[in-house]
Amino acid sequence: MARVYNFGAGPAIMPLDVLQEAQADLVDFKGSGMSVMEMSHRGKEYDAIHNEAIANLRELMGLNDDYAILFIQGGASLQFAMLPMNFLGEGQTADYVNAGSWGAAAVKQARMIGNVNIAADCQKDIPTRMPDAGEMKWTPGAAYSHLTTNETISGAQFKSIPETGSPLVGDMSSDILSRPLDYTKFTMIYAGAQKNLGPSGVAMVAIRKDFAGKGSISIPTMLRYQTHIENNSLYNTPPCFSIYMLCLTTRWLKKNGMQKIFQTNRDKAQLIYDVIDASGFYRGTAKKEYRSDMNVTFRLPTEELETLFIKQASEAGMKQLKGHRSVGGIRASIYNAFPAAGVKALVDFMKDFEKRNG
Repeated sequence: MARVYNFGAGPAIMPLDVLQEAQADLVDFKGSGMSVMEMSHRGKEYDAIHNEAIANLRELMGLNDDYAILFIQGGASLQFAMLPMNFLGEGQTADYVNAGSWGAAAVKQARMIGNVNIAADCQKDIPTRMPDAGEMKWTPGAAYSHLTTNETISGAQFKSIPETGSPLVGDMSSDILSRPLDYTKFTMIYAGAQKNLGPSGVAMVAIRKDFAGKGSISIPTMLRYQTHIENNSLYNTPPCFSIYMLCLTTRWLKKNGMQKIFQTNRDKAQLIYDVIDASGFYRGTAKKEYRSDMNVTFRLPTEELETLFIKQASEAGMKQLKGHRSVGGIRASIYNAFPAAGVKALVDFMKDFEKRNG
């Protein structure tokens, strides 16, 4: 087996221990005679997996029973619409921070439903960044305030969570459980699993039950958070295998501990940023104070050199370093499961590539 260093932004690298455990149980899960992909979502074997995944997330995020942990299909993209459909009523306003492509996508969907106030807009700023605290203008009595904690494409991340004065909703798809954080600052959190929690196919939602209870009752049943709360995310057949993999990943996170995960993530990112900062060849795309620990984005002097960099890195076993198609450049996504050895290989390659082409 030859494993490459996978810098993909999502679906992203998963812990090798998790993949190997799933491989061992793929055909016969714990002597049940069935794969998790074959068993009933109402059966006792899957029930144990489902509820452990919820308990693990609750423990890792430090959330009590005031919050429901939900598994919903459709990824974060469905949440862009489902959130305002539930909570943005007639005559109400929702605040949105527009700091990048995913913040803009959330704004676009919300505007189809109701009135949106852009609390801050730095989406097109170069270098990329998050808004400063004094820059954000919140609406008194807003239905909710929404922000994207880490912009995967631009490589910018909120380093502290702002106070908004209204229920705070966070799209944490690309930095969920990457650092110790007071998750109780949020009324609702959602995250597509395919970056830090497991494979694609499921989005995790953590939502205060009292907030969920205020959701619209005039929208389709499957689009109501209350439906998923009342049915423990089992109203319809859930993506059982994705949730099983999420369960194994949260076990791995608990074993390592959030402080260790955070320290490792910060050290990995700093290795790459140190090479960028010491170079006149590489140019980071995000302002230093907002640089992401998850998605390191940078440019080379020409697009031709970027193409060569990506090609030669791939030949050396470092895959998916091409920046998002909307912005180009280089993007190294180094989520929780990404090994430090892979970052070391990248920085060695960067230094060598600069010597040869600088």
